Amino acid sequence: QGKFTLLRDTRTDGSFLVHHFLSFYLRAGCKVCFVALLQSFSHYNIVAQKLGVNLTAAKEQGQLVFLEGLKSCLDLVFGEEEEQPGQPSPLRFLSESTSDLRALFDFVRASLSAPGSAACKGPVLLVDDLSVLLSLGATPVAVLDFIHYCRVCVCSQLQGNIVVLVHSSEDSEDEENELVVNSLCHHSDLILWAEGLATGFCKDVHGQIKIIQRVSLQQAGEQDLIQIYQYKIQDRNVTFFARGLSAAVL
Repeated sequence: QGKFTLLRDTRTDGSFLVHHFLSFYLRAGCKVCFVALLQSFSHYNIVAQKLGVNLTAAKEQGQLVFLEGLKSCLDLVFGEEEEQPGQPSPLRFLSESTSDLRALFDFVRASLSAPGSAACKGPVLLVDDLSVLLSLGATPVAVLDFIHYCRVCVCSQLQGNIVVLVHSSEDSEDEENELVVNSLCHHSDLILWAEGLATGFCKDVHGQIKIIQRVSLQQAGEQDLIQIYQYKIQDRNVTFFARGLSAAVL
């Protein structure tokens, strides 16, 4: 509890990690606020069904609060968003001159602090993916402020967990995105960094994942623990193995 986990991908798609954490926390009985900025609800629901979780049922029972960012963006851009009195759109910064993400934070706080949330084991904020906010016009400072306030609210006050996915590229010219990624790395308790193979595409090894446990955050002067595995994504699960030890090689 109270942990901030950063999912980072480079030269590959790390969304399989998002699906894992979503199904994991729902099966554990946690209250989940899912800020989905990359895909539609039906996409996540289809994958979740393969993993044995029904997102529609979780929404109806109040265990899952789902923000469909794609639909909200379109509704705001074309003026079709119907705001309830006292409940502004979480992405209203799109239609304003400032890139203030306060409305999005208020949505997260209200979702995880709502009556009935105490019946769940622990609140969880899941964001897929944070880089989209920068593409929509939010400034790096606004994005980092949003994450800071979410950490104070979810991790410290509610003793919950935050899982955030960001895309990065070592040779990227997007300085704003790299600034956000590097800042989040310094504040994360755990980093799961999915990378594409340096040698290119392979049908039996889809990439490698670097697991960085930030021991230095709790104990000054200590080295972070780093483990590296390779993985292969299958239809319903992911197989992990030590580098160079895939079943195809052996």
